[in-house]
Amino acid sequence: METFLIVTGVIIFIIIVMYNTLISKRNQVDNIFAGLDAILKKRYDLLPNLVATVKEYMVHERITLEKITELRSKATTDNLTDAETVALDKQLSSMLGNLMVAVENYPTLKANENFLHLQGTLNELEEQISAARRAYNQSVTDYNNAIQMFPTNFMAGFMKLERKEVFSIPVMERQNVDVKNLFQK
Repeated sequence: METFLIVTGVIIFIIIVMYNTLISKRNQVDNIFAGLDAILKKRYDLLPNLVATVKEYMVHERITLEKITELRSKATTDNLTDAETVALDKQLSSMLGNLMVAVENYPTLKANENFLHLQGTLNELEEQISAARRAYNQSVTDYNNAIQMFPTNFMAGFMKLERKEVFSIPVMERQNVDVKNLFQK
C-alpha cells in the first residue's frame, strides 16, 4: 500500500511538472508576441507620417503608398490572429523595402529633414522588430519542442495545445540583392 501511494505521488508530481512546463512555455510565447505586437504598433503609428512626407515627392509611387496605407489599416484592427499578424507584417516589410529603394530616385526627398528623421526612426524600429522576431522564434521553438516531444506530447494533446508558426522572411527577401543594378540608376 505504501509503495502504491509513493508511485501515485510520483506520477501526480510528474503530471503537474509537465502541465506547468507547458503552460509556462505557452505564456512565454504569448508574452514575447505581445512585446513584438507593441513594436509593430509603433511602426504602424509611424507609417502615416512617413507616407504623408513621401507623398509630396513621389507621385509615381502612389500604388506602393496606397498599399502600405491599406496594410497599416488592416494591421491596426483588434481581431487579428497571430498568424494574420505575421502575414501582414511580412507584406508590410516587403512594401517598406520597396519604398526605401524607390526613395533613391528622389534626391530632394532624401535631403528632407523630416523624411530623414522618419527614416531613422523606422530603421530603429525595424532593428527592434528583428530582435523581437528572433526572441519570438526561439520561444516558439521551445514551445513546439515541448508539445511534440515525449512525454509532454501526451499532456499537450490532452490540453489541446497546437503548434505555433515562427516568423520567416518572404522568399523575395531571401534572394541576393543585385547591387550592380542599384548603382546604375
